[in-house]
Amino acid sequence: MLMSDTFLSAVPVHSYYQASQHQHTQYPSLQGLLEVETCIIGGGLSGIGTALPLAQQNRNVALIEAAQIGYGASGRNGGQVIYGYAAEMSKIASMIGQQNAQTLWKWSCEAVNLVEQQIREYNIDCDWQRGYAHVAIRPHHMHALTAWVKEAATNYQFHDYQIWNQTQLQQQLASERYCGAIFDQLAGHLHPLNYTHGLAKAAASAGALLFEHSPMLNLEPWQHGYRITTPNGSIVSKNVVLAVNAFTCSLHHPLTQTLESKILPVGTYMIATEPLGEQATQLIRNNMAVCDTRFVLDYFRLSADNRLLFGGKVNYSGQEPAQQQLIRSMRSDMLKVFPQLNDVRIEYTWGGRVDISMNRAPHFGRLNPQLYFLQGFSGHGMAATGLGGQIIAEAISGDDSRLRLFETIPHRNFPGGKLLRLPSQWLGVAYYRLKDLLP
Repeated sequence: MLMSDTFLSAVPVHSYYQASQHQHTQYPSLQGLLEVETCIIGGGLSGIGTALPLAQQNRNVALIEAAQIGYGASGRNGGQVIYGYAAEMSKIASMIGQQNAQTLWKWSCEAVNLVEQQIREYNIDCDWQRGYAHVAIRPHHMHALTAWVKEAATNYQFHDYQIWNQTQLQQQLASERYCGAIFDQLAGHLHPLNYTHGLAKAAASAGALLFEHSPMLNLEPWQHGYRITTPNGSIVSKNVVLAVNAFTCSLHHPLTQTLESKILPVGTYMIATEPLGEQATQLIRNNMAVCDTRFVLDYFRLSADNRLLFGGKVNYSGQEPAQQQLIRSMRSDMLKVFPQLNDVRIEYTWGGRVDISMNRAPHFGRLNPQLYFLQGFSGHGMAATGLGGQIIAEAISGDDSRLRLFETIPHRNFPGGKLLRLPSQWLGVAYYRLKDLLP
């Protein structure tokens, strides 16, 4: 069904999260010369998640952000806080062994709990809500979900999933698109930008020096560490943490070339409806977050002011689609799930890039003993970024045992080099989209 432009007009290009963010601290740009023990490059959740525990230990730490805190994926994403990683645990086990995979799973559970712990400890107003459903469109998707529940219980001693048939699912979700689900009452969702700002405030209160509008222009070895140059200042630091994730490919720096080849920035998009009032509680009665099982998936949830936030699509081209075309496409996907929203206006649309690793596992490590990095969250970073930050902070403080385990995960370069890597990914996406269509 064609959509009237009535439902497209006056849609702002900024995100719903920007429009609904709380008043937050604006940090200065870096001026002059600063000497610290650790400099973190990137003001998203992985960078802030590293700065906060270091500052709490009274370590001298500074963070520089090229734009504003939370500008990238940390402030744009679907807000779903879930266990595990983008890579299936069976794949992780095949790479590093079952016992190590069990340890990584346990840490991912700690990461979800860390989110709630920090929300409570720092009194972050970010609409935290427990409850998450992984839904199946086709019977073979449901069979895979059921098999995972058994694997989670047997191999990872995780028993919190509930298996829902179609009837049970429709008691909570007003959609006929899905044949069943697994429900996790402990995972959840939140307002990611307000959460990011809340953590940044906590880090600054603990003593971390935060700078916005301070892009890194150069990174060079300097005495016993590094010198980081920005437009109006520079930092001399013993340790450096690269926490720019999808923006790694924008650095074009000799020291980061090996990182650039191991991730692919991928565009993904979201829309937000007008406030739905009581209709919202009829759509998702228990206010859970929802994600389907396809390779190119849909994910959605309700906002605190009763909008439907609906995300999906992937874009490997590096070119942003035309806004009106994007809204039509996203709205069409939304109506496949909720046809009852046919007369509802779309009030916000936005996008961003996530950093996909070849094996979809997170990529944490060191380029040398004092140059650390975090990347490869692969669209699964709301909880894993906090875990990564804690692990890097531990390593800087002298305990690198958890980082060393992540460093055993093998990460390959994307094939094709700079010229052919995108076409090769298009072929891969086409293959998985075909699989999504099979009964």
